[in-house]
Amino acid sequence: MFGSGKTVIAMCAAYKAVKSGYQAAIMAPTAILATQHLENFKNILSELNINCELLISGITKKEKTRILEDLESGKIDILIGTHAIIEENVKFKKLGLVVTDEQHRFGVRQRSKIVEKGENPDVLIMTATPIPRTLGLILYGDMDISIIDELPPNRKPIETFAVTKSKAERVNNFVKKQVDEGRQAYIVCPLVEESEENDLKSVEELYEKYKKDTFKDYKIEYLHGRMKPKEKDEIMQKFKEGKIDILLSTTVIEVGVDVPNANIMVIEDAQRFGLAQLHQLRGRVGRGEFKSYCVLRYEGNGEIVRKRMKVMCDTNDGFVISEKDMELRGTGDFFGTAQHGLPEFKIANLFEDMKVLKNVQSVAIKILQNDPTLSEPKNSLLKTLIQNKFKDRIEI
Repeated sequence: MFGSGKTVIAMCAAYKAVKSGYQAAIMAPTAILATQHLENFKNILSELNINCELLISGITKKEKTRILEDLESGKIDILIGTHAIIEENVKFKKLGLVVTDEQHRFGVRQRSKIVEKGENPDVLIMTATPIPRTLGLILYGDMDISIIDELPPNRKPIETFAVTKSKAERVNNFVKKQVDEGRQAYIVCPLVEESEENDLKSVEELYEKYKKDTFKDYKIEYLHGRMKPKEKDEIMQKFKEGKIDILLSTTVIEVGVDVPNANIMVIEDAQRFGLAQLHQLRGRVGRGEFKSYCVLRYEGNGEIVRKRMKVMCDTNDGFVISEKDMELRGTGDFFGTAQHGLPEFKIANLFEDMKVLKNVQSVAIKILQNDPTLSEPKNSLLKTLIQNKFKDRIEI
């Protein structure tokens, strides 16, 4: 869940690991998010004599050499970084805890690479994207799952409105009003370039229109996934520092830095997004003291579209939203579960068959406890089935 205190949980786990004689690694998907984590960790842990360092691709060669030496010698207690942490030359003296933030941004192999840098370290994976509990059961069946389902004290719920494209002027005036009062705004749209297949506005085209016309009196910039990481980080930093009033972006901002002053988000063509993704995006605002808003601009008058927009307006509970999303969209390849190497369900339905799936999980755990290599005659058929299903991916 966004803004619920995951970083504090990671900090407490890392503190315990260090005080037990181990090192901790915190891996974040972007340099700017890793830098934000470092600031938060240092603010609290430096007073407790715990050494935290940052490893990202942008640091100098001299600085990187120093960090690698200090890490291997044990001078660094907590290493925070991006994919740079999984490089072969990064060696820990005694890695005891691995924390992966926004785990869906990392592949299974990337996560396993960092785990291999220690001798069976504890692993904590965190995500702000609420996935249906049934899907969590399947994806993380071999892990304990903890859910933070409350917001911190004084955190105000985000007020969400769903409006049709005909209300464009009214929405734009509302954005201007918020910015005039000293706040900042996100405007999110799905595409980067003009597409012949549909009439969605691209970020760059919309940017030109907004800069020259709609929001010509405001400082506006755009951001999309095809930009270089350094360029993206620079723009997000400018936005965080208040040098940009309105940030026009694709979904690249769904995992980003805290900008407490940003209190309004407009999502263009909201009908094109999954509900859980809309909720994840919405979590970029509402991180400060100001009343925050999310405006969903959508097209279409079908019953499903209306139902989906209503769910977003009615609740801020990510788990309710994710269950509803799966109910309305079907289970399909929810959140790219194919990357986990899971076979498709031909008969079972993740949404309808939760009770059966839980029973199956408990039976599977007992089998693994009693016969982990499936060597017993009574498990021979199961072993053959698994080998045929997953072929080269596993060895039993």
